[in-house]
Amino acid sequence: MSTNGKKSKKKIIVFSAIGFVLIVVMVVLLIGSKREQVIPVQVEKVSRRTITQVVTATGKVQPEVQVKISPEVSGEIVSLPVKEGQRVQKGQLLMKIKPDVYLAQKNQAAAGLLQAKAGLSRTEPEFNRLETLYKKGLASEAEYDQARAAYESSKANYAQAKATLDQAEENLRKTTIVAPMDGTVSQLNSELGERVLGTVQFQGTDVMTIADLSRMEARVDVSENDVILTSLGDTARISVDAIPNRKIRAVVYEIANTGTSRGLGTQEEVTNFEVKIRILDKDIPLKPGMSMTADIETETKTDVLSVPIQSVTTRMPKMENEAKEEDGRERTFAIKNESAKGRENKRPPEIVFVVENGKVKSVPVKRGISNDSHVEITEGVTEGMDVVSGSYKAINRELEQDAKVRIEEPKKTGDRKET
Repeated sequence: MSTNGKKSKKKIIVFSAIGFVLIVVMVVLLIGSKREQVIPVQVEKVSRRTITQVVTATGKVQPEVQVKISPEVSGEIVSLPVKEGQRVQKGQLLMKIKPDVYLAQKNQAAAGLLQAKAGLSRTEPEFNRLETLYKKGLASEAEYDQARAAYESSKANYAQAKATLDQAEENLRKTTIVAPMDGTVSQLNSELGERVLGTVQFQGTDVMTIADLSRMEARVDVSENDVILTSLGDTARISVDAIPNRKIRAVVYEIANTGTSRGLGTQEEVTNFEVKIRILDKDIPLKPGMSMTADIETETKTDVLSVPIQSVTTRMPKMENEAKEEDGRERTFAIKNESAKGRENKRPPEIVFVVENGKVKSVPVKRGISNDSHVEITEGVTEGMDVVSGSYKAINRELEQDAKVRIEEPKKTGDRKET
């Protein structure tokens, strides 16, 4: 046999072997692809526990009672004997406005009152004399009316002058501002010698703020979805950024009736309600304006069925039925008697996946309150059931009804206390 013949025969054998191997690989892959996938999952038993629902919100620490001090009269500050952070007593001098203008107005009003009093002193006896003569028929009606008009005019001038003097004295008194309450000067905005505006005719200058720092509160913005869960008297735990590793006891005592909106008319529009939380711990040196986070405990239920919060997921109902045409191509039929709008408005049901005999079964459930790790289940499961708790990918994407699963031990990420 020639050398070329031998080479050709070897090539045929080699290519045949390669072809056989490829066929075997394809068959193996085809068989493997038809095997049902086994999905690894972690499970947790349905159990009873105490669940506390918490609403978390951020805000600032503020005094419960604080008064902004603005002068009622305008002028130059000639005395400012207090400093920011100073404790003051009710009635203590806080500020004095230069009184010269108001003193002059008082003196002028006092002079006007004396003049009016002198006029009244002249007209009153004359009116009394003519009134007596008129009653006896010894004076004419015209003389009587003239005397009465002069007397009434003098009385009106006297009353007006008296009111002008009272107002001038009040304005002079307002040049001295004293503390309306015991407290601390938490904010001082003006300096000695500065001219300030009064609130009588203008908005007025905020010179300082007096606050009762012994009664502090937290003011937080709660979303419109969470405010309906919040009630007066709810217990709260406050974390102040400046005081780490300390939970401060507090209680909700006021909830706004009207919300405030931000980003109005945009996709980022949000509506919040201000909630005031009274701080109960008095041994903490809190200052106005400190940033804080409040965990408001809105509801607590004991001995309720619960599952891990990540176990509850949704599945969209299948809206189309698939069928095969004679040529093998797929075609779809929309469900009858259901409009597109109706399908859009239908909420997908919430379910959990329960493991039985190596397969999962989707079980519709109704949820109650939840905390950061578990959710109450009011309908759908019984105590002791094995529900899938992980992985996230398996729960939300991979698992379907009757899917085969393999139970794995959950990865240890450290001990965690349950509420």
